[in-house]
This record gives sequence, structure tokens and C-alpha cells, in this order.
Amino acid sequence: MNRKTRIRSGTIGSLIFVGLLAGVVVFFTAAGSAAPWPWTSRPWSFGVMSDTQWTCKTDPAGQNPNGVSVSIINQLNQQFIQKHVKFVIQVGDLTENGYDADIAVRAQAAQTLYTAGIGFFPMRGNHETYATNTDGTPANGYGIAAVQANFPQTRGLTNTFGAANFSSPTDVSPYLDGMSYSFDYNNARFVIIDDWATPNKRVDAAGYPYGYSIADQQDWIWGRLKKTFRRPEHAFVFSHQNLIGENHQDCLFDGYTNDNPDMQNAFFASLQKNGVGCYICGHDHIHQRSLIASPDGKSKVQEIICASDSSKFYTPKALTDPKWYGQKVRETSVSQERYAVGFYIYTVDGPRVTVDYYSDDHGNWLSDANYPNGSNLSDTNVTPTFNFVKKETWSYSLNGQEFTVGQGRDYTVVKDRFLHTSAQILAGTNTSTAQDYTLRPLTQIVDTGWTSKIDYNVRREILSLVGWKAKDDDFLRSDVLSLTGMAKDIGKFETPVYVLSMSYEQGRSWQLGAGGFGLATLDDEGNWVKAVSMNTGGTVGFVNGPWNSGYGLGTYGVDPSTKTAWAVINFNGDFAVANGIDRQPSHTK
Repeated sequence: MNRKTRIRSGTIGSLIFVGLLAGVVVFFTAAGSAAPWPWTSRPWSFGVMSDTQWTCKTDPAGQNPNGVSVSIINQLNQQFIQKHVKFVIQVGDLTENGYDADIAVRAQAAQTLYTAGIGFFPMRGNHETYATNTDGTPANGYGIAAVQANFPQTRGLTNTFGAANFSSPTDVSPYLDGMSYSFDYNNARFVIIDDWATPNKRVDAAGYPYGYSIADQQDWIWGRLKKTFRRPEHAFVFSHQNLIGENHQDCLFDGYTNDNPDMQNAFFASLQKNGVGCYICGHDHIHQRSLIASPDGKSKVQEIICASDSSKFYTPKALTDPKWYGQKVRETSVSQERYAVGFYIYTVDGPRVTVDYYSDDHGNWLSDANYPNGSNLSDTNVTPTFNFVKKETWSYSLNGQEFTVGQGRDYTVVKDRFLHTSAQILAGTNTSTAQDYTLRPLTQIVDTGWTSKIDYNVRREILSLVGWKAKDDDFLRSDVLSLTGMAKDIGKFETPVYVLSMSYEQGRSWQLGAGGFGLATLDDEGNWVKAVSMNTGGTVGFVNGPWNSGYGLGTYGVDPSTKTAWAVINFNGDFAVANGIDRQPSHTK
């Protein structure tokens, strides 16, 4: 029996309670405020894009004026509109040369987003500091006035599209107004850091013009991130430069990666202690996901270096290059894609953040004068029409745990518990052999996250009552586990074979031996189906009893003696123990 023919509450009092909750949701939604409980807020998304320099000597199609890759921006804008993001953040290098007219062109290219009701929040990169007069002196004050004039949203003036509570470290310098800035949206805080030269401060180091350092701004950064003071659950930190890059050897901390270790330690600690799930940057024109340790080894943060949205692509430098100064040992490489145009969709759903990375399905583009396919060709310096596909998904949750699993290591370290449900991986090994360009084996970061079964079911009922789309769900016998991070390589969503076990609570009127009760997952239509039906390959078979090592891919079962359900699977997703899971799934595997 599905939800349309069954009233779970069972009493008039329960119906009244659910109705009152629905009214609360409508009130808070209409007021534009954050919902009072995690399960009453709707998931929402924002986009992230990177450097948009046009670096070709020619522009035969006439689509990229003033050193801005408008031909790429226009295609990304349509992706963000189709994916219904609330706003887009660009992590610097808006232009190639940084002149006022160039910055104005980049601002005009964002108009399509504004028209669609989507915000756009940029920051300076090093290229915004490069405009010079004929005598070599800075032409426009390092682009600060032009950025302020063309993007008033960075100071919360216009085009904010629901963002609020803007702040800049103006007590450090008035030149930082709208350059380094922070804002809140729904249940998340965004902190954007500008460390580039200003008219009253320039420090040249590692070949770049730095301004007010991370140390200069650390008090403001800490104040904006401090969990005890901020209302939003989530916090995201952005800047243009890398913590540790792949090609660029300068870093966020006024020099090379070995410089200013005290500055680095303080910054890393402020992120880890305040629950920042990732640091997001550009500069390197490559998709790179890594776990970076502070110089003192006391803090770690996941760094996302964003794929290029430019006609330029970089190649990683050798690990033995002397200008790494031995600091590459602090980096654990997780995933990498080179020579592709890409973007990111971050979805915030209560305590959970899910990131989808999309890039063109062609890849292997060439750079600069050879972009995209080589010199002296009919399409040289003409941007193709990209076909963007999802290449990677990962997540983290404020109520879950994170595990690093190297190649050849067992997944049995993955164990977690939430409210009345425990989950663990009983067997399985990271059999991936994927490497990055420098031949480092890629390490997997496995994350768990949870949704209460009560919250899940009541939330779906409420959303249905107030007119939002909700799928037919079967009554869950466990809380919902989100499990990600085990895919074998970029562009491949299949995982090594593993055995997942979850505990369940006793219920009535269900038959353990019939196969309709067990470990379930959501199919593409949002229905709970047996988890093994979403495998790639294998043979589906049910066992009434405990798992043993002889069972192959597709086997699932229930162990009444331990009140656990288990399944042999090869994918990640959302899992729960549920009734009525013997329907046919809707999926594209």
C-alpha cells in the first residue's frame, strides 16, 4: 500500500499536528527566513565557476571581447539557469588584462543570470591587478574601483538576490570593501577572501602582487566563521589562489607553500575548528580535489581547485620540482581532470552538502594560441559547443563522518551511528588504480550523512501538503544513510564491490523471508527499491540470514538475530531499511 492510500498518522490529532507544521513551513517560506527545523527547509543550490580569461591572440568568431571568454561564459550561464541555482560564485581572474573596460565586459556577461533571477558574486584574481599605463605603472588602482562599480552586490547594494548580512574587513583597509566580503544565504555563510595588491599596499612574492595578507584579515575571517556566533549551519570559504596548487607554486599565504607557516596554521585551524567543509579556489585551470594538511599537521581541509572556464589549461608540475620546497607531502590527491572546461553545483540540504562536478565530454583541449584543437586549423581560437556531463559527485554532512581510504585498503573502517540506526561496511576493498598526472595513487574520501526517518517521512508529507513535489515512499525502518566518495575514478560512478549493513527497528506486518523487506535505495524517480537492483552487473538474490563472504554481487538479506539488513552492492547513494522494496526500479544503468 503506498502513501496515497494510507494515512500514517492514524488519528485526527496527528493530522492536525501535520497541518500545523505545514502552516509553519508556509509562514517561514513566505517570510524568506531559514526554516526552524532542518527537515522543513527545501534543498537549494549554488554554482561555482572559475577563471574566464580569453588568452588567444585572435578571436575569429568575435565572441570574446576585451580578453574575456564570453563564448564560454554564455554556455555556462545556460547550465546554471537549467539547474535552478540561486546564485553563482566565480573564483577570480574575471579577465585577462584587468582594464576597466574588460571588467565591464565581464559584468555585462552576467546579465543573463540576473534576468533569470540568479545572483553572481565575483572576486578579483591576479589578472585583475595587471592593467598598466605605458610607463608600467598600475592603470586603474588594481581594478578595485572597477569591480566595486560593476559588481555592487559584493557590498550588498543591488543584485543580491536574497543574499544578506554582508560584511567586509574595512577596519583593515577601506580598499577591501567588497573585495574581501561575506554574506549569508538561507542556512549557509560565504566568506570570500581577496589578498591582492591595493593602492596603499603591495608585497611582491613568488612572482605575484600581494596586498593585505591572510594574517591581516584573520580576525575578520575567524569572526565570520566562528560557529558560536554565526546563525547559518554551513560555511564555505573561497579565494583565487590555492593552498597547494598543481601547476602554480605560489599560494594564498604571501609566497611559496613553505612561506609564513604561522599564517597558514592559523588559517587552517579557523576552517577546521568551525566546520568548514571545503576551501574553493581557481588559478590553476584544472579540476583537482585534495586533502591539505597545515604545516603543523594539526588541521586539514579539503581543497577544490576549479576547472578552467578559459582558453588556457595548465599541466601539473613534477613533485620533484624544487619550488614545491618539499610541501607536496602535505597534499593527498583525491581526484583530477585536466584540459576540460567545467563547473560545479553545490546543493545544500539540511546538514548535508552534495557537490556535482560537470565538464565537457570532449576534454583534451589545447591552450592559448592552439585553443581548442591545435594551430592552423579551421576551428583554431573558436570555442566549440560544449556537451556538459556529470563527472563526479561527492558530499559531506554536519551529522556524519569522513574516512580516508587509500588504494588497496579495506572499507571496513567506515562505521557510523545516528539516533536509532547503525551502519557499517562489512567487506570491500578500494580496488581503484586511478592516478593523477604525477602518478600519485588517488585516495578516496568516504563520507556519511544522515536524515532521521521521522524527519524524512514527516518532511515528505509536509512538502506534499503544501504543494511541493514528493514521491511515494514506503515506511522506513531505519534512518536514512547518505554514503559517497567510493567511485573508482573521475567520470565513473561505479564503486568497488562492498557489503553495506544497516540496523532496523522492529515492526509489524512484514515478512522477512519474502525479499520485500531489506536494504533499500532511491531510484531515479525517488522511489525506495531494493538496493541491489541499482547495481551494475551481478545477480539479484535474497537470503534470510547473515551475510557471508561467499555471497556475490547482487545478494541481499536480513539477519533477524542482529536486526540488520545487508546487501552486496557497487554504487553509492542514499540507503535505508524499508518495506515494500520489491517494485521495479526506474534507472538508467
